[in-house]
Amino acid sequence: MTSAPSAFRDRILPVLTVILAILVIWHVFVIYLNAPFVRDQAARAGETITFSQIVERTFAQERPVLPAPHQIVAELWDTTINKAVTSKRSLVYHAWITLSATLMGFAMGTVLGIVLAIAIVHNRAMDKSLMPWVIASQTIPILAIAPMIIVVLNSIGISGLMPKALISTYLSFFPIVVGMVKGLRSPDILLLDLMHTYNASQSQTFWKLRWPASMPYLFTSLKVAIAISLVGAIVGELPTGAVAGLGARLLSGSYYGQTIQIWAALFMAAGLAALLVSIVGMAHTRVLARMGVKP
Repeated sequence: MTSAPSAFRDRILPVLTVILAILVIWHVFVIYLNAPFVRDQAARAGETITFSQIVERTFAQERPVLPAPHQIVAELWDTTINKAVTSKRSLVYHAWITLSATLMGFAMGTVLGIVLAIAIVHNRAMDKSLMPWVIASQTIPILAIAPMIIVVLNSIGISGLMPKALISTYLSFFPIVVGMVKGLRSPDILLLDLMHTYNASQSQTFWKLRWPASMPYLFTSLKVAIAISLVGAIVGELPTGAVAGLGARLLSGSYYGQTIQIWAALFMAAGLAALLVSIVGMAHTRVLARMGVKP
């Protein structure tokens, strides 16, 4: 006899178990990676140091190789709560700069991806010629193409938000194209034949059959696209030597060896990505509910 489903056992407990395992491994590596510096400092001072002292000092280094979790939490608190959102030392300020490019690139990538998918589904020549190029475009490393995009656009007077948004567009349109092509082709052949017997036009078949059938595929693609769009915006900030944005925060941290600052920016980016994916997920649920699909 099977037991009744439990939200805590089936959803919360597995997540907490994984988080606990990560924290345990993290703490072990904090000691392992930061201990050589502690021993070196003790040797220079002619000090005999015990293992407990090593453990204590590895969790309190100013510039550790691997920051301890509490150091990252303290940095996040200081740069989000204790700093004004307009301050250039605030992670909220930098997150907004990156978010603006992310959303702009995501919007352009969504429109481009949907348009290309519609063209590929309805035109055999586009399917045979364009789809291979869409796939091949993603074989180019974004770290290699981003500086070229930035330099070319700067040479024609385009700078600021647009170059970063274009890099996000370049990354985000691909999952939408692939997902929408699959979604628009998902209706069963019997349903397509039924529309044909109704003498439905191509546009009627699209709006009444293909488009509704593609919604689950679209929102799944959007979740991937908005996360990868954020990555594109961050990467776009690196070759420009930008002074604002999460990418700029990572860059300045690497220049001055501020590993705690780097990790705090990474956690901020991860949290921002999780928030954006959650928003798309909620929109997905609302749209499917309006379409009469049960969760």
